[in-house]
Amino acid sequence: MRRVTRFAAAGIATAALALSATACGASSTQSSGSSSGKSSLKVGIAYDVGGRGDHSFNDSAARGLDKATKEFGGTPKELTAKTTDTDQDREQYLDDLASNGYNPVIAVGFAYANALKAEAPKFPKTTFAIVDSVVPGANIDSMSFATPESSYLAGVAAALKSKTGHIGFIGGVDNALIKGFQAGFQQGVTDTKPSDKVTVQYLSTGSDLSGFSSPDKGASAAAGMLSQGIDVVYSAAGSSGTGSIETVAAKKGAWAIGVDSDQYQDPALAKYKNSILTSAVKNVDVAVFDLIQSIHNGKPLTGNNTYNLANGGVSLATSGGFIKDIQPQLDAVTKKIISGQIKVKQTP
Repeated sequence: MRRVTRFAAAGIATAALALSATACGASSTQSSGSSSGKSSLKVGIAYDVGGRGDHSFNDSAARGLDKATKEFGGTPKELTAKTTDTDQDREQYLDDLASNGYNPVIAVGFAYANALKAEAPKFPKTTFAIVDSVVPGANIDSMSFATPESSYLAGVAAALKSKTGHIGFIGGVDNALIKGFQAGFQQGVTDTKPSDKVTVQYLSTGSDLSGFSSPDKGASAAAGMLSQGIDVVYSAAGSSGTGSIETVAAKKGAWAIGVDSDQYQDPALAKYKNSILTSAVKNVDVAVFDLIQSIHNGKPLTGNNTYNLANGGVSLATSGGFIKDIQPQLDAVTKKIISGQIKVKQTP
């Protein structure tokens, strides 16, 4: 078993791929691969709802895939879950990829946890991976991200930049994972300015994952917050966050905080970038690339591999220069989190 000991450099270029419908109902894309002929890698990746093009963590995973394909060659296969998918549907996606010789098979999102528990034992020679969940297994790479840490930094930035002292958090789905984003963000705000108020709203609950793929819901939630005098809105809501960003951008003096990817740099959000204060970045691209590289090198990553502030797995984006004036405070807080002087909460 080999665990992560260092990080590959971030800054992976995004490649656009079209999506087409498969017979099983998921979206599917098979790239032409690299013309270099460096390897015969067949990487299978099953995205969560929103898929490639969500401007968030699915896109981050796609960047890692694109970089690996460019560097190592091979022919990847991409599937995307629907909001109506059951565990059995997700099992089928993973089974289809593994049965057709794809290795590794990467499941993007905690919603694949049960499916992976069922499928990984069937294919002991295939390396599986899952983002945002820990699934035991000798052939599984569990990619965990310390998102409360980067969310804490986002909370510090929000508190220092808010003029009203009223700040908003929009969560895609009310579950343990997103509550971690909420917890870190709220703590960052209140530790910085105890008098500031954080209003929280979730777009869906339980097994309803539509909160991750409904920009209209994100827009509506943000509009409601702006009407209450909130002037900084952090959305941890997948592609629903794009609706929030667009709505905040229409309000003079208001700031949006992006999530998972550096959303200031997203070409699809270019017209709104001057309203994106920063983004709490989760470097899924690095984790995906590291796994594929390990397969290429014949030493597959397995076990629970954690990506945090200390090893560069999560961070706060500086694009746009909007937090340059408060960078010394953010740097000081980062050091305290890494040293353990600040204990970041995992739950609200």
